[in-house]
Amino acid sequence: MSSMTIGPIAAAAADPSERSALLFWMIFTGLSIFAAVLLWRFGLIHLMLTSDRTYISSVIAALYLVTCGHCFLRTRAIAREGAAARRCRAVLAAPDGGKVLDARATALPHGLVRDHIESLVTKAAAQDYRPVDQTLLLRTLADRLRGSNGFGAFVSDTLMKLGLLGTIIGFIIMLAPIAGLDAADKVAMRSSMGLMSDGMAVAMYTTLAGLVGSILVRIQYYMLDAATQRVFSDAVVLTETYVTPVLERRGSEIKGAGTPS
Repeated sequence: MSSMTIGPIAAAAADPSERSALLFWMIFTGLSIFAAVLLWRFGLIHLMLTSDRTYISSVIAALYLVTCGHCFLRTRAIAREGAAARRCRAVLAAPDGGKVLDARATALPHGLVRDHIESLVTKAAAQDYRPVDQTLLLRTLADRLRGSNGFGAFVSDTLMKLGLLGTIIGFIIMLAPIAGLDAADKVAMRSSMGLMSDGMAVAMYTTLAGLVGSILVRIQYYMLDAATQRVFSDAVVLTETYVTPVLERRGSEIKGAGTPS
């Protein structure tokens, strides 16, 4: 009795939740918001925004927020594709699951995995159910699953470069007063020191904002890419285990029926 109880529990624990990718994104975003609230509470974010006269830090923050929204939409889409793939596995793993392929897999749950299975069935039928090479179809599926995930790498690189741009502008602001500096003029010295301090603040804050934003974007899209890879791996295992054997068996039956006795 105990062994029968432990088996399903272990199987359920091994299967990731449908919303695991979205859950990880929400946990990471929640921690980021908590850290931002603490920084705002201690006045550090306000100090950064007021000290940066170029507003590059504000641009970095706005671009980061837009990217978070994009990552959320992509993560939700991948979570849905993963759930659809698992439902496809449940249908095809049933005792009569192979019959679903007779209707070109239209009875399977909607999603990119079902579209891939439909293409695989159509290709097999077009070549009289000879052994099917799904390499090109798998490449197409991988591209469709990745979608616009590359936007994360682009934004991460852009945030880093915006930070470096702020660094250069800050050093220009800091070094500009030195050319006409007169050591005997104390008023000019004080003014120059103020400008140098402002330039250093611009350089440091924009660099910090760019680095932190780039790292946080990288982490989010790393989790998204990992979830996308899991869905693709599930699709490969699903088709190699439950689809291509049925199609090849159907080809053998057709060949056997066409052979004279």
